[in-house]
Amino acid sequence: MFTGIVTGLGSVRAITPLGDGRDMRLVIGTSWANTAEIPLGASIACSGCCLTAVEVGADWFAADASAETLSKTTLGGWAVGTRVNLERPLRVGDELGGHIVSGHVDGVAEVLAAAAENGSTRWTFRVPAALARFIAPKGSVAVDGVSLTVNEVDGDSFGVNIIPHTAAVTTFGLLRPGDRVNIEIDTLARYVARLGEFS
Repeated sequence: MFTGIVTGLGSVRAITPLGDGRDMRLVIGTSWANTAEIPLGASIACSGCCLTAVEVGADWFAADASAETLSKTTLGGWAVGTRVNLERPLRVGDELGGHIVSGHVDGVAEVLAAAAENGSTRWTFRVPAALARFIAPKGSVAVDGVSLTVNEVDGDSFGVNIIPHTAAVTTFGLLRPGDRVNIEIDTLARYVARLGEFS
């Protein structure tokens, strides 16, 4: 489990195809001072996608991504140099500053627009129609692993505001209209919708 509070920016250093080339191993450089202390098998949220550390070094870790993960997230489009939001898993007793995030990406959204709004930037995203019903005004959503509050919803699009600090410490500072981002809907919304199917 994660909180959606990004604790480091990383970048893809190497990509190696695995098996018949449908899977791949990612080597991700980190800004963390203690990367070498990450135990093998640890979970790390990489732009919202929970991956398992299979190798670690002084300032990097490697994780394998399956064909399923590559097809359902933005990871299939990553290249050497791609910037990545990083978060270590939540520990009992840690501050829960965002919301409960599982690291299980539900789909990929498109960045529609970014517009200055007072001291922040209003970002608008379009989600797949199947996910739109799970996103509600003032609800939570994880965009590339960043916990955000939804401002408004209009059909299959929604908007959030990003303050300068968030833009500086996450990949939001690099996003442009037309880019694709990983979306994880709020777990509560998922279960409420499921329960509604039986009423």
